[in-house]
Amino acid sequence: MMLHCEVCGMSSKRDFLSIDSLSPKETLDLLRRASELKSDPTPKPLDGKSVALIFEKPSLRTRASFEVGIQQLGATCVYLGQQEVGLGSREPASDVARVLSGYVDCIVARVFSHESLEELAAYSSVPVVNALSDWEHPCQTMADLLTIQEHKGPLAGLRLAFIGDGNNVSRSLCIGLPRLGMNFTIAGPRGYHLDEESLAKARQLAASGEAVQVEQFTDPADAVSGADVVYTDAWTSMGQEAESEVRRRAFQGYTVDPALLAQANPGALFMHDMPVHYGEEIPQGMLEHEQSIAYSQAHNRLPAQKAVLEFILTGG
Repeated sequence: MMLHCEVCGMSSKRDFLSIDSLSPKETLDLLRRASELKSDPTPKPLDGKSVALIFEKPSLRTRASFEVGIQQLGATCVYLGQQEVGLGSREPASDVARVLSGYVDCIVARVFSHESLEELAAYSSVPVVNALSDWEHPCQTMADLLTIQEHKGPLAGLRLAFIGDGNNVSRSLCIGLPRLGMNFTIAGPRGYHLDEESLAKARQLAASGEAVQVEQFTDPADAVSGADVVYTDAWTSMGQEAESEVRRRAFQGYTVDPALLAQANPGALFMHDMPVHYGEEIPQGMLEHEQSIAYSQAHNRLPAQKAVLEFILTGG
């Protein structure tokens, strides 16, 4: 969406804070572009550009894929961890945004609070990309869609089942998939369900003319029935460590193992955004299951994010 920054006076910059910041057509166009960049990583459309990475949370996949991708696109990258920035503690996000806007062409932020991300975007005169917040993880969803498309072909009509809580990953999938004609189901214990607002939004955004289903269950068997993709995530996300024991008890029975995967459609794909807590959401060896595409999913963070960066910094 085109945003106007009242503070900085910019009238045409492109932020990527949510998976629905892109239209369905733009999403599909970016998936095609990601495939092109994957097969030919040599184009450097961002030569001379610079990108700041603000990370409140450490990361393997997000940091490595963005740093490598930015370099491959021809841009320079500066990494700023919590010690250098301290959003909301050492400096307000508004000041960080104003200062960095004078140094770089784009800000990629991995934050605890989505409000911090929105504040960065409101006060920045350069595009801001959501590399993860507590509300959404749109870059992960772009990589997920690319991976599903590579293995299943056209996305419309497919069904993805998410087993776990209503977190940032499941929310971006819920909002993003129906817009492309995909069905979405989710199962988790009561008290950990996805919020009704996101479910309602997903149904409203469902592809026009498509009989798309968006459903929430308590029983994981109900969610995976008829699924072409079965997806799970850690029961305890970073920042929720104090809840880990309570969550382990609550999520007993929600482990995605070969027996649960077998209740989905024949040949259903298994996905996990990683990192994994073995013995909880999956057993040891599940990532190596013959139907698992988890490592391809992780690798596709690179071309998917390169396509997003190229789009918002060059105007497509």
